[in-house]
Amino acid sequence: MNKSIIITSIFEPTEAVKLFSHLNGHNLIVIGDKKSPENWHCENTTYLSINEQLKLDFQIIKILPYNHYSRKMIGYLLAIQRQADYIIDTDDDNIPKENWDFPQFNKAFDCISENNGFVNIYQLFTKQKIWPRGLPLDLINTKNNFSELISFKDCNIGIWQGLADEDPDVDAIYRLTIDTPCYFDKREPVVLSKGTISPFNTQNTIIRKELFPLLYLPTYVTFRFTDILRGLVAQPIMWLYGYQLGFIDATVIQKRNPHDYMKDFISEIPMYQHCERIIELVSNSISISESIETNLYNAYKSLLNENIVCEKEMITLDAWLKDLASQINVA
Repeated sequence: MNKSIIITSIFEPTEAVKLFSHLNGHNLIVIGDKKSPENWHCENTTYLSINEQLKLDFQIIKILPYNHYSRKMIGYLLAIQRQADYIIDTDDDNIPKENWDFPQFNKAFDCISENNGFVNIYQLFTKQKIWPRGLPLDLINTKNNFSELISFKDCNIGIWQGLADEDPDVDAIYRLTIDTPCYFDKREPVVLSKGTISPFNTQNTIIRKELFPLLYLPTYVTFRFTDILRGLVAQPIMWLYGYQLGFIDATVIQKRNPHDYMKDFISEIPMYQHCERIIELVSNSISISESIETNLYNAYKSLLNENIVCEKEMITLDAWLKDLASQINVA
C-alpha cells in the first residue's frame, strides 16, 4: 500500500521529521512556507519550498494564503497525484514511538453504540481529567458510562485518530486551568458508531483513499478551529457511506512548539460556539444520492448560510474539489 505522511514545517528538520523520514513503507512529504529555512533538507523526504509549490499545476496554490496551516493541502494533492492509498496527517513536534502504526480498517473492535452525541473519548484511555480540543464545554464534567455503550463488533473504519502522550491536543481552557502532562493508558482501539461524535485533529491521523475529499482544511476560520471543523464536517458524511471514526492509544510523544495560551483561547472561541450546531447543519444538508464531493460542498454551503464560514471559504473549497477531480481524471 502507498502511504504518505504529510507535515508542514517552518523549522529545520526536527527529531520527529527525521524519524518519520526513516519509516519503511511510508513516503514523507514536507510543505514549507515563507518562514521555513532556506536550503531545508532531510533524507528520504520530498520537501516543497514556496518556489517548488508554485511549479505545481494545482489551482489551490494560486489562492491559499501564505504562512497558513491550510497549505498542507498542497501535500495532500501531491500524495494523491502519486497514487497514495492512505494519507497520514502529523506535525513536526510529534515524535513517533517505536511501535508507531495504525490498525486495520476492516476488522472487529470495541465499538461505542449509535446516537450518543458527543463523547469524551479520552476517558477510555486515562482516568485523568482531560478532554480533546473541540469537545463541547458543557460536557467537560460529564462522565460517560462507556461500559454500557461498548460491544465488540465488525467495523468499517474510514479514519483512525492516534493519541499523543505528554502534551496532547487539548484546548486553551485546559492549558490555562490544569496544564498537566498526560500519558495515556494502553488499551485496544475504540470505534464510534453513527451519531456518536468525538473531535479529531491532524496530529496523528490516517485516512483511507475513499475519503480523501474530506481532507479539506478550512482556510478562513481561525487557526485553532481549522482541523476541528474539518473533523466535525467529515463525520456525518462518513456515516452516510458506512464509514466510522476510530481511536487508538498514544503512538507519538508531542513536544509541543511554543504557544500563547490566551491567543489560542481567542482562536478557539468559534469552535466553542458552533461545534454542536455544525453536526446538525451538515447532517441536514447531505444525501446518500450525492457524491462525497457534492456533500462536502453542500455541507460548507450550509455553514456559510449560518455565517460559520465566509464566502472566501467556498472559493478555496471549489479549487480543492477541482484539483481532486483533475487527479482522478489523470488516474
